[in-house]
Amino acid sequence: MLTPHLNLSICSKFRPVLRFVGSKPQIDQRNEKETIDKKQLPHLTESKLMAEMETPKTGRSRIDPKETSIVLFPGQGTQYVGMVNRLMHFPEARRLFDLANEVLGYDLLKLCLEGPREKLNRTEHSQLAVMVSSLAALEQLREERPKAIDSCVATAGFSLGEFTSLVFAGSLPFDRALKLVQVRANAMQIACDQIPGGMAMVLYGPDSNIGAACVKAQQWCVDKGVEKPYCGVAIYMYPHCKVVAGNVEALEYLEKNSNAYKIRRIKRLPVNGAFHTPLMDSAVAPFTKALETIKLKEPLIHVYSNVDGKPYKNVPDIVRKLPKQIVKPVKWEQTLHEMYERKQDTNFPRTFECGPGKGLIHILEKVNAKAANSAFSVEA
Repeated sequence: MLTPHLNLSICSKFRPVLRFVGSKPQIDQRNEKETIDKKQLPHLTESKLMAEMETPKTGRSRIDPKETSIVLFPGQGTQYVGMVNRLMHFPEARRLFDLANEVLGYDLLKLCLEGPREKLNRTEHSQLAVMVSSLAALEQLREERPKAIDSCVATAGFSLGEFTSLVFAGSLPFDRALKLVQVRANAMQIACDQIPGGMAMVLYGPDSNIGAACVKAQQWCVDKGVEKPYCGVAIYMYPHCKVVAGNVEALEYLEKNSNAYKIRRIKRLPVNGAFHTPLMDSAVAPFTKALETIKLKEPLIHVYSNVDGKPYKNVPDIVRKLPKQIVKPVKWEQTLHEMYERKQDTNFPRTFECGPGKGLIHILEKVNAKAANSAFSVEA
């Protein structure tokens, strides 16, 4: 049962779990003593969890779902020069960046505040910038609305944001997360440099044929002599909206032939790689090797996986799925359905998006408008 976690203060666990306190040598020494807890968490959708909380138990008062919260974290692409400037008057937010600078060996805060934009937008920097900025925004939420942290029952992150969720849930130590994401970002950047690729958001209708379009685009690449091309869905965003990714040539084909497949709109995204596709396969091995050196802990709350849209069952489940996330589509729409599914007339939890932008709330509005009515943004 997950309910007992609600009687514990996530806030009180948050600081030691994130390793905010102490120098890097102290952190490394403390982490060497950690062990993996093999205890398995039951699979619960958020609706089942809410139903459980409403069931009267001896010596336990009912918990209204609207008194609980869900925290969402954005992914790469939300970064911008000047972000986190408004958060610097929160001491813990600044300490996050101090530790990040020490672990990474360069001034991540300066890059976030001053740029240059071209450097910030590179994968090896943007992923780290978004993760730390999102946790800095979480510090504002903790300071201003501590109950939102204490009553949190679940968390999910969009692509890179899944690592932020694992840090928040106490599964992945903050300093280890920095190094792991650094390995992931560097490996993905190398993959981007090796194979020119990209991503494009596609709006479509019931009469559109995205699958056939991707198959034809891939075949067109073969005919042009592109070696082992790929084109397919990389992110399930919301109804009638997906992100497709693949070789640059494949995206060019889709753009030129969108009318033939009744695609309503196609817009190229400002990224230089086909993330969440097999074109990122070379990044899996170095990431897996780095992940194997980290001793994860069982999450204190449910963390939803991008790979299947369901909460992780236990630590082995996390270790098994995280590498797949690099090359598998992000099932974000499915994740939101899973998190917010509930009986009619059942209250929804409050949702807080912590990090740059308000994109995840906008997506939630399209997937579940009622749940979005109680959603709030804490911007970095």
